[in-house]
Amino acid sequence: MDTFQTILIFVLLFGSLVFFHEFGHFLLAKRSGILVREFAIGFGPKLFALKKGETMYTIRILPLGGYVRMAGEDPEPVELRPGLRIGLLLDDRQRAEKIILDHRELYPEAFTVEIERADLEKELFIEGYVEGNEEDTPSVFRVSPSACYVENGTETQIAPIDRQFSSKPLLARTFTILAGPVFNLLLAALIFLGLATFQGVPVDEPVLGELTGDGVALKAGLKEGDIVHSISGEEVSSWMNIVNIIRENPGKELIFHIERDGKMLDIPVTPKEAEGVGLIGVHQPVEHSLILSLRYSIEQTYFYTKLIFMILGDLISGGFSINDLSGPVGIYASTEVAAQEGTAYLLQWAALLSINLGIMNLLPIPALDGGRLLFFAIEAVRGKPVDKNKEGLVHLIGFALLMLLMLVVTWNDIQRFFL
Repeated sequence: MDTFQTILIFVLLFGSLVFFHEFGHFLLAKRSGILVREFAIGFGPKLFALKKGETMYTIRILPLGGYVRMAGEDPEPVELRPGLRIGLLLDDRQRAEKIILDHRELYPEAFTVEIERADLEKELFIEGYVEGNEEDTPSVFRVSPSACYVENGTETQIAPIDRQFSSKPLLARTFTILAGPVFNLLLAALIFLGLATFQGVPVDEPVLGELTGDGVALKAGLKEGDIVHSISGEEVSSWMNIVNIIRENPGKELIFHIERDGKMLDIPVTPKEAEGVGLIGVHQPVEHSLILSLRYSIEQTYFYTKLIFMILGDLISGGFSINDLSGPVGIYASTEVAAQEGTAYLLQWAALLSINLGIMNLLPIPALDGGRLLFFAIEAVRGKPVDKNKEGLVHLIGFALLMLLMLVVTWNDIQRFFL
């Protein structure tokens, strides 16, 4: 596999995981009535942009993350100050639907207003003096909740207070932030379900599964479906018993006492040695069942989730070093290995990465989803939100420390894989 293919697979794989994560945020934000200004995959300059409805969908040059930009998280892009001259276009209900901030000459049908007062969050009105109108009293225009600013030809929808993230109930905000990590766990479960549905669910029975074409088992005369009762006199009761005996006896002849079509047979097999263990070229038996596939999907997701939490516990207790962590470079190298092993291995790797992404984002670290959830927990205890400026400063510091950690981990990955 050449470098270009590996890069393409890495970008598509990681981009898909990020998309699913951000889609969780996006879906819950929409259901809560929050105005989503942008749904972005990647960071940095835009490679692609499409405006559909209220939201701008973008793909950006650095495929190492993404974001859903919701109204109310940042200061509104425009402030209508007294004395500012704007153009107004009205809808059929005589409400302002477009607020022209510059190049008013491009909109001859708009009339110019010098602003006296304006409120585009709560009361939704603009009060000002209309150019050419000799009356001394200012005119008042109601503003449509879906009105847009127009600046340099770009339209940006206003965000009434009821469409802003910060105005929503605590529970709605919590679910919106929590949805990203949860969607990553759901994606992993769906991947495991797909693998189990098409490949079957591995079962721990003393039965031979599919045989590889170049394995010693096929050459010796074993067949798929053979029931193994013992190996060289040692009774076996599970697939793992068979695996352990084979692995522990490379190069040594083993007598497989099997049952096939109601007959008992003894077949000698000599495992070949590979990296110090014995192999005969037999896969684990599988069963095809929707119920088993669903159970397998849940069990695998739970197992890897538990494993990641155990590793995090070791990291905190000192049993796991920061040098053992991997960043984008390490993920790239592991993706290359998984892709070379085949589609099934690549999908399993994608499921594991998705679980990792979900769990890491749940950690109570500023700038991550878990950090925001921590502030929501503080708000629930205090009965009021933490000051936005203070929270923003904490997230900024957290983001800087996170980037520093990423640099350290990336340098470790470069030394590990390329130097």
